[in-house]
Amino acid sequence: MTTFEKTPGWLDWCADPSTPTFRVPEGAVDAHCHVFGPGWEFPFAPERRYTPCDASKDQLFALRDHLGFARNVVVQATCHGADNRAMVDALRASAGRARGVATVRPEVTDDELAELHEAGVRGVRLTFLRRLADRQPPETLQRLAARVRPLGWHVVVYLEAADLPRLRPVLLDLPVPFVIDHMGRPDVSQDPTGPPFEDLLGLLRERPDAYCKVTCPERLSVSGPPAVDGERDAYRDVVPFARRVVEELPERVLWGTDWPHPNLCDHMPDDGLLVDGIPHIAPSAALQQALLVENPMRLYWPDEP
Repeated sequence: MTTFEKTPGWLDWCADPSTPTFRVPEGAVDAHCHVFGPGWEFPFAPERRYTPCDASKDQLFALRDHLGFARNVVVQATCHGADNRAMVDALRASAGRARGVATVRPEVTDDELAELHEAGVRGVRLTFLRRLADRQPPETLQRLAARVRPLGWHVVVYLEAADLPRLRPVLLDLPVPFVIDHMGRPDVSQDPTGPPFEDLLGLLRERPDAYCKVTCPERLSVSGPPAVDGERDAYRDVVPFARRVVEELPERVLWGTDWPHPNLCDHMPDDGLLVDGIPHIAPSAALQQALLVENPMRLYWPDEP
């Protein structure tokens, strides 16, 4: 049996999340989450930048049910590299209630892509954060987009705000839809109407098939997680950024837990509290329906009503 030792200081996911007071609409999708291992069954990649705790598909599905969601989009974790077996195993076990976003190498074969599609994969992800993976040349994004276009897939891009000017021309020229992870990691100490965040919104406006995940306030927040005066509205400094995207581009936003929250250093979020943040960024029933049901269904289950 293969065993792995967690990265020192690693924070495990919250094993006893609170029950949200906000009830998500019927058919809601957690559109950004992961599975880790278990390492003895699905070994972590030799080139990984971190070694996580185990976070299995059964634990993910139990969280899905506890929070009131109907479906998941399982995004390939960088600790598994381009070995998508753990993610694919989760998709196959979901009875159609999960779709996937894979990591593939440029030399991936058509047969391998077809097998991933059959399992439920509908997108491919590239990470441009140096701390998580070797920096990819922008040309790799173009090549992979061309490879997955016949399958009707999209590309998911994980970048930081400083990378946007460099990648903007490539993103605008992609032959498939694209999704920006975690709002491009804005500096939430700045003005949400200021130039850096306006650059992201400008990019999204130029591409009517571009989406943005209003996710991971726990990664972006400066003010931190504590609820104030008993109210379940933590990470208040992130709300103006996420709400602006939701209200200005309601048909092109996605939400997810990011469970099991890899690489957090100072605290582990309560997933129930994250769900209770949704009405603060999507205050109306129509916005909540678009964010949690209509948009992810259009992108990941386009053949279903």
